[in-house]
Amino acid sequence: MDFEFTSEQDNIRHAIREICADFPGEYWQDLDAKRAYPEEFVAVLTAGGWLAALIPEAYGGIGVGLTEASIMLEEINRSGCNSSACHAQMYIMGTLLRHGSEEQKRRFLPGIASGELRLQAFAVTEPNAGTDTTRIETRAERHGEEYIVNGQKIFISRVQHSDLMLLLARTAPYDENNRAGNLSAFIVDLREAGDRVKAEPLETMINHETNVVYLDDLHVPAENRIGEEGKGFRYILSGMNAERILIAAECVGDGHFFVDKATDYAKAREVFGRPIGQNQGVQFPIAAAYAQIEAAALMTYKAAARFDAGLRIGAEANMAKYLASEASWNAADVCMSTFGGYGMAVEYDIERKFRETRLYKIAPIANNLVLAFLGHNVLGMPRSY
Repeated sequence: MDFEFTSEQDNIRHAIREICADFPGEYWQDLDAKRAYPEEFVAVLTAGGWLAALIPEAYGGIGVGLTEASIMLEEINRSGCNSSACHAQMYIMGTLLRHGSEEQKRRFLPGIASGELRLQAFAVTEPNAGTDTTRIETRAERHGEEYIVNGQKIFISRVQHSDLMLLLARTAPYDENNRAGNLSAFIVDLREAGDRVKAEPLETMINHETNVVYLDDLHVPAENRIGEEGKGFRYILSGMNAERILIAAECVGDGHFFVDKATDYAKAREVFGRPIGQNQGVQFPIAAAYAQIEAAALMTYKAAARFDAGLRIGAEANMAKYLASEASWNAADVCMSTFGGYGMAVEYDIERKFRETRLYKIAPIANNLVLAFLGHNVLGMPRSY
């Protein structure tokens, strides 16, 4: 058991840190005020091949593991940037890589790796289903060599900045005895969809580029279905586990951002003739937040290592997401309290990151659902939902 990162992994961290140095807080504050997408930031990451991290070299990617991808996203957020603008391409990849046909991989992956194609949209969540994915209502009906899709999705981010979209739709009626069945996964080419796919921006408390998406008689070639019909829910689960680990890494990065900011401020800020960090009421919460972030990081990288080894990681992925999101939110609160009124000022970047990290207590899955999963599937207690 080795808890040290390799020199190659350290090099990845330093490379990402150098990129982020060119995108300081003022860049993100301006985007936040305009509700704009970080085109320049994403373009630099794409040009460097970083968003193709998980794509094997045979298809033009870097071919590293989820551990390295986690390091990238952690460092982006620790640097004060926001990796949610581009993280989806990494975790969506899992469904295509693990369950797509060789023809699909050769058709899509090289373009994604080069940046010619953008895969940033993941259409699963629906207004009437929420977290109960097995209850989604969007239908994909087979007509010869294509499917015709009708339905509505919600909280679907980055549709306007994506060429391809991973879609989960119902291909047979709901069956109480097979709740995870009858759902299929598709790659939708948004460039060919025209007005059959309509995205309606949904304004939220953070600049997250999310939408309500309407699918109206959308024609999807049968060759774009991933794997077997009716097994789509199982296919996307591996991607969801990867997503939870990557989100956990982002939260670890956020947590360190807040601890670093609070620590520096507590050393420099003097009130009543002494640094406020000399006061235990200020110092101890920051130290506790740091300890919690470090503990969450251990679970995050344990989960990533198990994922890379091909092991079952449902419990670890969920625990990493839970621990890291709780720790980052606590660190955000501690940082805000340390800065006092200045924490509310846009120029310090605390309030922006404070809003951004709050999301991960409820997304991509609410923490209470994580506890329900652990209670039932890991600890063997009666199912609560």
